[in-house]
Formats: sequence, structure tokens, C-alpha cells
Amino acid sequence: MNRASAPIAPTSASVRVLLVDDSGVSRALMAQWLHDDPAIRVVATAANGADAIAAAKAHPVDVIVLDVEMPGMDGIAALPRLVEAAPGARILMASTLTTRGARVTFEALNLGATDAIAKPRSGWATAAGPEFRDEFVRKVRALGEIERPQAAPRRVPASAPAPYARAEPSRAIPRAIAIGASTGGPNALFELIEQLPKPVRVPIIVTQHMPPTFTAILAEHMARRGGIQAFEAADRMAVQPGVVYVAPGGRHMEVVRVGGVVRLRLTDAAPENFCRPSVNPMLRTAAGVWGAATLGVMLTGMGSDGLDGARAVVAAGGTMLAQDQASSVVWGMPGAVVKAGLAAEMLPVSGLASAIGCLLEAGR
Repeated sequence: MNRASAPIAPTSASVRVLLVDDSGVSRALMAQWLHDDPAIRVVATAANGADAIAAAKAHPVDVIVLDVEMPGMDGIAALPRLVEAAPGARILMASTLTTRGARVTFEALNLGATDAIAKPRSGWATAAGPEFRDEFVRKVRALGEIERPQAAPRRVPASAPAPYARAEPSRAIPRAIAIGASTGGPNALFELIEQLPKPVRVPIIVTQHMPPTFTAILAEHMARRGGIQAFEAADRMAVQPGVVYVAPGGRHMEVVRVGGVVRLRLTDAAPENFCRPSVNPMLRTAAGVWGAATLGVMLTGMGSDGLDGARAVVAAGGTMLAQDQASSVVWGMPGAVVKAGLAAEMLPVSGLASAIGCLLEAGR
């Protein structure tokens, strides 16, 4: 463990964090950001992978912020051993905003990391603006607020809440699938696309909260793992059946009909729910183009982005499906759709793939 930083005793309600970065300036700045949130406590810091493993064994942690590039044992080498040393801890990778950084990040997700955040540029620790700081703190808090085992069983309320209301599924055969995701989304997307019955005879449009560069690599991985064509979306790109289109980081993706052809439109409109791309513009415009034949799917993610878009899909007569809480890394986005009574089904990813397959099969 890094001896320059003494462990801090957390309160029982704190999200317990281990910070791992070779830069002392970066560790100090991240620790200060997290300290300003009363729900978070940094319990230890480390300057390399070996020290991080020792710290994870010595201190109960809920979230590990893990730098990718470090001298000695780097983040990728340390990752499998951290998963073993701190079972149940959520690992947030911090990598550079480059193509290499994106590729390494997806390797980390395959090895057991939960989510990733991209450092803006070299020297980010002193130059990072409030948007990056706020996103970083929100991610750490969301990853750590997942329910942890309690010392004793909690008493179940005498009057348990009623099941959430469900929306009626559309009777129309889906002509397009629109998927929204955030925290934990890449692995859920890979699993969903892999398990969809092939060939998929409708277009699939995806908005995953990720920065530029990362979304192009996401599309590559979806194509390779899912056995389907997948591209990062470009402005005015024609939408074709059996192809996945991923909203590029930093831009909203919308769907428009131009002269009888459905095309994608990318915009630099203001962020929605702190997000650009946001799931809302994709779902709203999909509902406007495909109406009752729109099939929306909300996967794991923090916050409630996509809720307004889901309302538009259901209002147009379309169908919304949502990932269930047990299989979600963070049940914010799908939970918001379920709690609003907009989801026709709430299922694990494998169940979502089967449900989508059944809906599409009905049109063959």
C-alpha cells in the first residue's frame, strides 16, 4: 500500500474506495473530489498494481479506481488478482482518451472490470474540468451504492410494495430495436447481441454512455463477438436491417426519414441528464419514425436517462423492455422505466434476448 496515505476509517454507510494511480497529484485530487461527497470514503491509495493488491486484502472496499498505465505491475496485470483479492468490489478503470486506451479498457472489461472512465488528456489531474469531476464522483457513488451484505438479516416490512405496473406490449411487429445503456452496459450489450437469434432482420440502434474513440471500439467488439455488422454511426448514414449502429461519444444520435429512407442524424445539442449522447433523443425520434413498431430496450446504467424517450415509445404504441435489477450493475436507467410502469417485461439479459427473438419471430 502507498505509505504516504494513511487509511481512513469509513462509516457504515460509506462507499469504501481504493484509489490506484502512479501519480501522487492524481491520487490527491481524486481523493479530494471523493472526500467532498459525504457518502464516499477513500480507505486506501496505491501507486502500482502490487500495492493495490496488498491494500485490497487489508481493507474492505466497494469500489477500486484502477489506473491502466503504471510502472511495475500495471492495471491490466493487477486486475485479475484484484478481482480475487476483493470479491464483490466494483472496479472502475481510468484510461487515456486514445484508441489504445479504449482497446485496453475493453480488455479490462473482459477481465472483470465493471466500468471505465476516460482521462481527458495528458496532465488531466490539474486540467480536468467540473464535468469530468462530477462524472467521476457520480460513477464511484453509483458503483458503491449497490447493496452490500449486511451483518444481520434486515426485517422485511409487513406491507411489501406492490409489483410494478407493466405496460401493454405492442401488437405491431418490431421494425427496429433501440437500446440504451450506461454503467455496466458494454458487457450487457455484448451478451445481448451474442444471444439474439440470427439473422436479425431489423436495424439495431444503440446509445451507450461513452466518450469519443471508445464508441468506435465498442462497435468493433460488438461486431466481433456478436457475429453481426456493427458501426459507429455517421451523420446521414442510411439505416439498414441486420446492422448495429452505435451513437458516437459526444454527439446525440437521432433517426429521421428523408425521402422514404430512414437515416441517422448526429447533433451537438445540449446534454440531457448530463449525457451526450443521451438515450432520450434516440428513443424519441425512433418512436416518431417507427411508431408502434419501435422496440426499446433499457439496459443497466446509472441515473434516469432514457425515461422521457421511453415515454415517447410507449405513447406511440411501441414496446419497452428493461433489464432486471438482479442482473444490472446499476439499476438506475432500467429501474426508472420499470417504476414508471413503461416496461412490458423486466428480464435478465438472456431473457431479453429471448423476448426480442420471439417478437421478431412473430413477423416471419
